[in-house]
Amino acid sequence: MAGQSSQAHSRLTKISDFLTGNKTAITIPFDPDCTKFPNRKDVPRREDAPDGAAWVWGKDDYLGRINLLTPTRVSAASREIKSGEIVPLNLPLDVPNVPAFGREPFKHEIKILGKNVAYDDKYTLNTQSGTQWDGFRHIAHFPTETFYNGTKGKHIEGVTKEDKNKCGIHHWAEHGIAGRGVLIDYWTYANEKGIVYDPYEYYTISFAELQACGKSQGIDIRPAAQGGDIQIGDILFIRSGFVSTYQSTSPAVRAAAALRPHTIGKEDGQRWAGVKQEEAIIDWLHDCYFAGVAGDAPSFEAWPSQEEYMLHEYILALWGMPLGELFDLEKLSKTCKEKGRWTFFVTSAPDHCEGGVSSHGNALAIF
Repeated sequence: MAGQSSQAHSRLTKISDFLTGNKTAITIPFDPDCTKFPNRKDVPRREDAPDGAAWVWGKDDYLGRINLLTPTRVSAASREIKSGEIVPLNLPLDVPNVPAFGREPFKHEIKILGKNVAYDDKYTLNTQSGTQWDGFRHIAHFPTETFYNGTKGKHIEGVTKEDKNKCGIHHWAEHGIAGRGVLIDYWTYANEKGIVYDPYEYYTISFAELQACGKSQGIDIRPAAQGGDIQIGDILFIRSGFVSTYQSTSPAVRAAAALRPHTIGKEDGQRWAGVKQEEAIIDWLHDCYFAGVAGDAPSFEAWPSQEEYMLHEYILALWGMPLGELFDLEKLSKTCKEKGRWTFFVTSAPDHCEGGVSSHGNALAIF
């Protein structure tokens, strides 16, 4: 009976697609060029995937939602370029000067090749210490200890060519990231509405608040399939105020916050404002089919999570969606406000490191 119901649903979908001109993703692997994708609760499940996983692009896929950045979508996004103004989205490599979560600070040395005539640089850094993309090797689905698309810790710690290939950041580098960016400037909205919070402390930004913020900007943050303005493959940026606060805070205060004790769990001394862990947020982040999401704080989500899960698990391990942190959204906010538009073309060139876990942002917004 279940099989007959599924066949009937598939037939109705094909008829609907014929009448509307849509192309609906029904069976795995999904075609990235589809124009309609299922809501979270309706995503087909793979038997080898954890509950809630959307491993829909094929068993050898390590691009995840980057698959949505098809030539057609990138070409459409390029129409966001009108004035040609470029806005870099990257913090200096030594910012934060004292990184959060016990990460190593950036070190820069000059290597003398020939006194007075030739020099090189030597960098020592943790790719998670500044503007960064969390790759799919960064956080697993904790209950099953499984990273995106079946990758395991043994692969990440392994040394063979096959091990390094599984979910390495080099797959992103070989594809590239480019598409339409959307900024939700929650920090400006909060200040204008008298909402007081410290980005250096635990504070949750709910879906309802993001929706109200979007409305104030003139954006319906629901997916286009639900009547909103978010298009498949958009790249989301949320400004929560960390960088703004960092720039107006003394080095001693910055260091003290970054050096708070870090432990796993709800009592972690590292505490940062970010997106709330709630079903409404999970549904929204999934159903918009963003190609990537990013924020300006050390953690995209409010830290530490007070739920039994982290959004990192959903975004990275279960869905395969790039997750950016510590993006510099200050000039972007100013430019968007001046131009009265919150969408733009965005490009990012992830580091080409075989088997890498993460990458610098290397990102630009172009108006």
